[in-house]
This record gives sequence, structure tokens and C-alpha cells, in this order.
Amino acid sequence: MSKESIVVTVDLEGKVEVSAEGYKGKGCTEATKFIEDALGISDGKRTKKPEWYAHETVKQQQRT
Repeated sequence: MSKESIVVTVDLEGKVEVSAEGYKGKGCTEATKFIEDALGISDGKRTKKPEWYAHETVKQQQRT
């Protein structure tokens, strides 16, 4: 089981980077959106990690 976290990095010049760790698929985008909006960095310039292209596992259960 992987832990999910969001890392916000601010360099000495004030450049802000938001990174989602432990997420797969579009979950990372959804998880960081509120932080990007709050910081005013939602300009659509995202670098997608390989995990973004991974499929999310969804469990479905059917009862009869």
C-alpha cells in the first residue's frame, strides 16, 4: 500500500513547484488542483510523471 502526499517546493527565486507522490492517473491532478488554485499557479503548465499515465485500480463488486 503506497502513501499519498503532496509536496510544495519554493526555491530561492520564489518559483513554486507542486508535486503529487503516490498517486496514479488523474488522481494527482485532482489532488493538487486546490493548492495550485490557492497559490495562483494554475496556468496549465504541468510536467506529467510516468505515474500519471498509469491506470488507476478501481474495485467493483456486484451482488446478486
